[in-house]
Amino acid sequence: MSSYKERGPPASGQPASPSHTAISVPFLPSMDLLINPSLLLLLAAALAAALVAAPLLSSVAMRLRSGGRRQRYHPVAGNNLQMLLHFRHLYDFTTDLSRRHRTFRILTSPFHSDVYTCDPAVVEHILRTNFQNYGKGKFNYEILNDLLGDGIFAVDGAQWRHQRKLASREFSTRALKDISDDVLKKNSVRLAQAVAEVADSDQTIDLQDWFVKSTMDSIFEVSFGTELNSLQGTNAETREFLRALDESNELINRRYVDPLWKVMRFFNVGSAAVLKDNVRIIDDHVYKLIRSEIAQMSNQKVDKPSILSRFLHERPNDPENLTDRYLRDIILNFILAGKDTTAGTLSWFIYLLCRHPRVEEKIFEEAKEAVGAKGGESVEEFATNVTEESLGKMTYLHAAITETLRIYPALAMDGKICFSDDTLPDGYDVKAGEFVLYQPYAMGRMKYLWGEDAEIFRPERWLDADGNFCPESPFKFTAFQAGPRICLGKEFAYRQMKIFAAVLLRFFTFKLTDEEAIHYRMTISLFMDSGLNVLVFRR
Repeated sequence: MSSYKERGPPASGQPASPSHTAISVPFLPSMDLLINPSLLLLLAAALAAALVAAPLLSSVAMRLRSGGRRQRYHPVAGNNLQMLLHFRHLYDFTTDLSRRHRTFRILTSPFHSDVYTCDPAVVEHILRTNFQNYGKGKFNYEILNDLLGDGIFAVDGAQWRHQRKLASREFSTRALKDISDDVLKKNSVRLAQAVAEVADSDQTIDLQDWFVKSTMDSIFEVSFGTELNSLQGTNAETREFLRALDESNELINRRYVDPLWKVMRFFNVGSAAVLKDNVRIIDDHVYKLIRSEIAQMSNQKVDKPSILSRFLHERPNDPENLTDRYLRDIILNFILAGKDTTAGTLSWFIYLLCRHPRVEEKIFEEAKEAVGAKGGESVEEFATNVTEESLGKMTYLHAAITETLRIYPALAMDGKICFSDDTLPDGYDVKAGEFVLYQPYAMGRMKYLWGEDAEIFRPERWLDADGNFCPESPFKFTAFQAGPRICLGKEFAYRQMKIFAAVLLRFFTFKLTDEEAIHYRMTISLFMDSGLNVLVFRR
């Protein structure tokens, strides 16, 4: 993977001014600051003094907040400035810190800090043991509400419990599997057919982009019963909806590092105005689909079963809660949570197989045997024979996908707000209002959790001597969260990834055009920064 590099000297013919020094800001790549050398020295001295004084001020502040009582706090390993300076490779920066401290603090100001952990005992404490004391909190709700509304990923308490209960009932029944299987197979065939058109040529494709479109097609149809066909090309209205959805997601994520977002929202300017327009486009599209489904149900002409139609069947039992706005929020939350995470994982999976052809061949042989393929069958015939029984036999594929999630989790970092003062299992204290973050990306690289080969892709670590899959504690392997908030779509995600992987690997092999260029993008879902550019070859 590409390493982080400092910006080099000015290009030839572009000398820096002799009276100023050009400073490149790594996390703002297009911004150069021209600073007088004397001012630069003063800034450097002030910065050094601040870095030295910050831990002391933080310690004093914590003592004052505790009323002078003797309390223990995790070691301070860094500050927000360092996080910004390492922003492009932030997950690797916090991984390095985690090798020195299982749990540590990052100063966000002289009087506040966040807690970062790779300790499974601490993870279990915040996600299960003391679950009621940790949650999204007001901080996250205010950031997410404009897009996610009162959806399950933005709320706590009674609102969360109501949605979780309703969604759990639907996701745990056979109904979702019956709704989704035909959709997943159909879209895996469409993806394979698109790949076949460029196979054995010199044409490079961005497979990550194709995964994004194909998984979005799947989850949208399962959710609303309507085809998007984004992989094959869509109408202008749908393209505008997809653009608004992706752009809104990025704008919401940016709020976590933008101190002025509330000001812009108040005056409806800048990114806040763009977000407001995008959310209007999203809402118009989603409410149109909800009204259409209601009309079909009233005429008893529902074309396809979907999550939406299942929820609407529940409406007579709970009309006060199951409003159109409620349905908009809960379904949009599932779409946003599922579309990027699955596409990102499939991309990292293919990337790792390109670097480990032995693993790829084992998956190919297993899938062929599990489905009973004799050779010569079409993509459609193979996909039709990918049944629940055959997927259950693909234990090595399941292990390889799980190993991908261990090294490249869909969510590299996640956290909860502490609601009231608490003491963690390691004996250290956390104050109300502090952010406690667990780190799936870093945890997958800890030798004290996974052994000396922690950073090596080895699917066999998930299998016993007889080839049976052996799961790990969800507080050690945290790719799907754990405790009461464990991912409801876990089995759906595995099924989609296994179907797509089995179909693609049965007919094609892939070759990276430049494996040194692969690096992650700093977004909530762990994507490749420049896509997954590959050449395709038929088997």
